[in-house]
Amino acid sequence: MNSNRLEAFSDAVFAIIITIMVLELKVPHGGHLSDLKPLWPIFISYVLSFIYVGIYWNNHHHMLQLVERVSGGVLWANLHLLFWISMFPFVTGWMGENHFSTFPSAVYGFVLFMAVIAYWLMEAVIVSAHGRNSKLGKAVGKKRKELASALLYVVAIVSTFFMQWVAQMIYIFIAIIWLIPDKRVERFTTEQ
Repeated sequence: MNSNRLEAFSDAVFAIIITIMVLELKVPHGGHLSDLKPLWPIFISYVLSFIYVGIYWNNHHHMLQLVERVSGGVLWANLHLLFWISMFPFVTGWMGENHFSTFPSAVYGFVLFMAVIAYWLMEAVIVSAHGRNSKLGKAVGKKRKELASALLYVVAIVSTFFMQWVAQMIYIFIAIIWLIPDKRVERFTTEQ
């Protein structure tokens, strides 16, 4: 099977995830601007998670542009990735509703960490199926940014128990460094 069907299914899941997250935003009680103040943690956590979903969707799209065929292993690796990303609405809501408190922030970081692991696994399964000399195999090369992100997630999770605000800054920092699509993969997609 080619990657079109996998990409269409994944796109639908990403769209549903974003829809669920926005539905968690509750309308304030009252008609004044000051009525929004209690909702700021929920809104901030939504914006951060929306950016993360967008980053995964964008990189997923670019990666699948280099996939010629999809095996059963790729399907399962994709489902594994989508599982962790589908947890974003839950952990986003929990963290926002509890004003970035320790355990919700740590669980948020754990889900982000597991999504990184799932993405690596999917990438590895695809490269294994297509070979190291495939376009994706050549494109991914060294994983400095990915490794740095995973390590920073671990630091963020630990920091929630000591200096909680550090975890939030790390989550924001990682989102910022991933806003631009992976140029290694993007370079190979333009060659097609």
